[in-house]
Amino acid sequence: MARETTIRQDDFSAEDPDDETAQSFPGSAIPDGVGVDPPEFDDELRPACLEDVVGQTDVVERIRILLEAARKRGEPLGHLLLDGPPGLGKTTLAMVIPRELGTDFQITAGPSLSAPKDLLPYLTNASAGSVLFIDEIHRMPPAVEEFIYPAMEDFRVDITLGDGLNARTINMKLQQFTVIGATTRSGMLTAPLRDRFVSREHLSFYTLEELTTIVRRNAARLRTETTEEAARQIALRSRGTPRKANNWLRWTRDYADARVNGKITLEVANQALQMKGVDHRGLEELDRQYIETIITVFSGGPAGVQAIAHTMNIPSDTLEDEIEPYLLREGLIQRTPRGRVITAAAWGHVGRTPPQDSPPDPPDSSNDDDQGKLF
Repeated sequence: MARETTIRQDDFSAEDPDDETAQSFPGSAIPDGVGVDPPEFDDELRPACLEDVVGQTDVVERIRILLEAARKRGEPLGHLLLDGPPGLGKTTLAMVIPRELGTDFQITAGPSLSAPKDLLPYLTNASAGSVLFIDEIHRMPPAVEEFIYPAMEDFRVDITLGDGLNARTINMKLQQFTVIGATTRSGMLTAPLRDRFVSREHLSFYTLEELTTIVRRNAARLRTETTEEAARQIALRSRGTPRKANNWLRWTRDYADARVNGKITLEVANQALQMKGVDHRGLEELDRQYIETIITVFSGGPAGVQAIAHTMNIPSDTLEDEIEPYLLREGLIQRTPRGRVITAAAWGHVGRTPPQDSPPDPPDSSNDDDQGKLF
């Protein structure tokens, strides 16, 4: 069943303009009959406007130009595609844009659109200048993808009624709206769909300073006192990803509230993250187990991903999607024509001494799955 979520512009504004709490946190209007007790800051850590977005400086500036141009012309924003690894803020930017434009906002996801009829309510409910956000757009079925082409290009849909000789087609005109697509795998998008997006923005990993700023800001929103050193330590172990930083911040806050006086110091942050098995490079228990498996069982490699997966009793797609990307980015493993190889940095990280053998095969960006199955 499609996930039908519609957000109207009224949802973005506070109920009472004189209420300081409502002004400080757009979109968190206080329901009738509820007192003005301190709000639950834990519910919303997303920025409310472009000015509040930390990081992705170039992307934000280009989006700001697009918004200003659309407002001056009085036209809808051109279709926008956001791509990049998970947790970097694609959904956050997509939610900020309609707030900046003052338009309606609808949210759905590619996997939930199993047939064109699932997409039709979103298209017919779209108001002039509104935004339709499709998360994981690369997972839309081909039939839905072809159905959305005329909607994006000509703002119309063709609906077929009846079967056989009695069938007839109704052409329905739509309001001019904006499609914002988000994908973690832009290579899986078909060329016709990708080319229908006027603008495309790629989100990169965050720097340590940017993540530290995010941790400090969100700690204040969670009404948690944290030191600069603790915020930096949390950011250091967040793999360049704000979502991971927020997750570790929430866990550290829980640990501080349960075990100490609620203040997150450097010592408290280290203790909390150590309990979670997160080391100073952001590696978790499963990451270190992956490295130890290749070292212990395969003498540091090369080793095929299928063999590693069977040894660890973990599905191979879990290794490829969740574990290997960060290890590759950190230079802790290499992908060679013969399989995965542990680098000297990984040997040192787990406290092992690499063997003084011949150097490993040179890295190769090709897919080694078929060759890896031999090992």
